[in-house]
Amino acid sequence: MTEAPPYPQKRTCPYEPPPGYQEIGERGPVLKVTLFDGREAWMVTGYRESREILTNPNLSSQRTHPGFPIVAPRFRSQIARTLALIAMDPPVHDTYRRYLNPHFSLKTVRGMRPQLEEIVSGYIDAIVDHGPPADLVPMLAVPLPSLVICRHLGVPYEDHDFFQDASGKVMLGTEEESATAAQDLVDYIDRLVAAQIKDPTDGLLGTLVRERVIPGDVGHDELVSIALVLLIAAHETTSSSLALGIITLLEHPDQLARVREDPARLPGAIEELLRYIATTDLVATRVAKGDIEIAGHLIREGEGVLVSGTLANRDDQVHLRAHEFDVLREDTHHLTFGFGIHQCLGQNLARLELEIALHQLLTRIPGLRLAVPVDELPILGAGTVQRVLQLPVEW
Repeated sequence: MTEAPPYPQKRTCPYEPPPGYQEIGERGPVLKVTLFDGREAWMVTGYRESREILTNPNLSSQRTHPGFPIVAPRFRSQIARTLALIAMDPPVHDTYRRYLNPHFSLKTVRGMRPQLEEIVSGYIDAIVDHGPPADLVPMLAVPLPSLVICRHLGVPYEDHDFFQDASGKVMLGTEEESATAAQDLVDYIDRLVAAQIKDPTDGLLGTLVRERVIPGDVGHDELVSIALVLLIAAHETTSSSLALGIITLLEHPDQLARVREDPARLPGAIEELLRYIATTDLVATRVAKGDIEIAGHLIREGEGVLVSGTLANRDDQVHLRAHEFDVLREDTHHLTFGFGIHQCLGQNLARLELEIALHQLLTRIPGLRLAVPVDELPILGAGTVQRVLQLPVEW
């Protein structure tokens, strides 16, 4: 019997999958992998098979299930295993989504464009005034999504240093660091929710207090858990996608030139970036609550299931030249935001932030280039969010 390859694995290039993924992809579209604790889990790597299994009613997000696959020690904490939305199945999950969907709809997000353009313009002003070399992580990639979600939720931005640091430790810290940071965030948000219940403001937290907490649809602790997920997810993934997107474009000057030739190509280029870099390696971590037959394999009840967005997005059965970055490609369909009922709530907002930030950065600083070789950029992450720690550029 062939040994199950290890998962996760570290990237050696910011925007390319780890070298060992070639073997995993060749052995797919469904195979077993070995996790850090020696347990095995099923991994789905094919694009079609991923879409199929993500709509299977026998797939569960209940992280407290004993068979649920934990891909890193930091995800063993009680908070990580009981998160709102992410660790929920229907019908509770669907109820929460129904409460939140209008606040992240395409119509709502489009109405935020003028505000986002003003915010991004301020950051680009500061970068230009600073002059080269400039580090785009603290000057753009981190503060932009942080400020946007703070304003949307009604969270005081003056606390951003605290929750940026804490959310980073939750996603990429040691087991102890992650658990401590998660509890610190819960305590912080708990105080915010208590204040909103006393005096609701105009942000999303205040709106949910008026519309859902006061009528009794959602409890205090439930709102704390919802806000925790929104704060971390909106900050970490968009920040990393922006930084990795900039790196990828600068490392592919022929593709960057195509975007510069015609700004109308930028939305398509963003979809290709989302497909190609796969900021979140896994688009789903699940457990089977009943037997599932897929691609000639039987996944039994209680077995863990991982869905690899990185590999599904580069499935050569679906994408022509799957491993090439091509901003003009038509087959940019990807699973970076997931699929099915757990598809990313904030994807419209993430796309708009990426579009506005990249447009202003590339048009206002046309000579932008990396100040160090790409292999010298410090990157954290394996099997979760890839976090760029520094992104020095010059022009």
